[in-house]
This record gives sequence, C-alpha cells and structure tokens, in this order.
Amino acid sequence: MASFSDMFLEFPPAQEASAGGYLSDEEEENLVDSEESRKFWEAQSLALEGTLYRSNSLESKIRNLTKEAVKEVRIGGNGSFCTCRRPVANGCLDCLMREVSGKLRAEGLNSAICRTKWRKTVDIPSGEHSFIDVVDNSNPKRGEVRIIIDLSFRAQFEMARAGEDYNRLIHLLPEVIVGKAERLEAVIKILCAASKKCMKERKMHMGPWRKLKYVQAKWLGVCERTSSLGGGFGLGRDRAGGAGLKPKASMLRFDLMRGAAVEVV
Repeated sequence: MASFSDMFLEFPPAQEASAGGYLSDEEEENLVDSEESRKFWEAQSLALEGTLYRSNSLESKIRNLTKEAVKEVRIGGNGSFCTCRRPVANGCLDCLMREVSGKLRAEGLNSAICRTKWRKTVDIPSGEHSFIDVVDNSNPKRGEVRIIIDLSFRAQFEMARAGEDYNRLIHLLPEVIVGKAERLEAVIKILCAASKKCMKERKMHMGPWRKLKYVQAKWLGVCERTSSLGGGFGLGRDRAGGAGLKPKASMLRFDLMRGAAVEVV
C-alpha cells in the first residue's frame, strides 16, 4: 500500500489575481485544467460504482459462496498444506485460490483455477496471471455465463505514487471481485483510463504493464482451466469427485467482440 503522504495529488498553490484584477493566461489555463480534472474523476467514480453495483442473481449467489469460502479457509485453514509448507489460512495466494475453488466445486459449481499467459508484442511485455472462474450453463435461454473471481483484485491497480483522486477511485474496488467477464471488462476500461489520467497529471511515465491491452490479457486472454495451479501442488483428495482425480484442463479465451467464453480447440 502507498504511504499516506504519497496519496495526495499536489496542485499548485492558489495565487492572487494579477494586477488590475485579471488572471494571466497561465492562471486561466490552470483553472480550466483543474475543472476538467475534477469532472473526469467524478465521472470515473460514478461509472465505476454503477458498474460494480449492477449485479444479477447468479453473481450475487457466487459472491456469497466465495465470501463464505474465503472466511472458512482463513479462519480454519483446514490443516491443508501446499509446497510452501504453511497453513492455507496464513499461506500464499495460490493456496487460497486452490481451496476456495475446491469449496465452490463442492457446492456443485463448475469452478476452476485459470491461468492466462501471453507473449510479448510491440505494445506490451509478456506475462501471466492466475484467478478463479465459474462457468454456468444452468439456463439454456441465457447460454453460457462465465463469472470471474480474483481474490486480490484491488492490489492489481494500486500505485505507490498515485494522487488522491486515483487512490479514492481505487478504494471503491473490493479486495475480492466476483462478476461476469463482461462486467470485469467494463471495470478494467474505467481503471485503465484513470491510471493514464493519473500518470499524466503526476507527470509520470506510464509503464506498458498498465496499458489496457496488458491488463485485459490478465483476465480476458486465453486461459487454461484446471483444479490446481500445478508446479508442485499436491491435490490430495479432489473435491470435484474422488481421490487423486484431476479434471481435464481446457483452454478458454474471451471473445471481446461478442463477450463470450469460447473453447479453443
């Protein structure tokens, strides 16, 4: 988290009007810039709140189950261990994702851990990210719905030297986000526009990892779904159905044009 002193945007100190009661061209320009900045941040806050609070019954159901799962894991720990050799309640985020995803599967949901991985391009560097998702096919009329769950969502957008307006916007975000992929895409666009504005106002260089394409790739790019993050995680008894049974991994991508999860063959 940024220190308290780093959270404020320092505007130029107010100055008295120039001789004769008129503002200089520079002073008038500063007033216009300040007003435009205020309107921008107000609009971003309203847009973000409206997007976050617009939730359907499926999202609410999965959100409540996720809250209970996180609470149970953090309080009890279940005595489970991974290769970090620490209790899940006090262990790494990977352990927490594995346990929460398993509890959601135990509730009958098609939950999995997703890992996105993308290559370096001219615009953005390579990277990877892990989160949880739930794919729901219970309503034939509605079709397939993909709910994304990130247990450390707010931290992805925090900046050490951000201004007060940006920090205030980021504090509207929940630590754990649960929402449709389409809703998450809307949230990402709002936050990326805000980070770009913040860096411009602070006269900071915008790193490629804060660009829209890079951030979208974290949650909306091609992903592999599996019951475990792999790389040393022992499944023990898989809650999806039986000892040592590992569900077949699948590759999904989010079609940004049609807003749908598509299986990649």
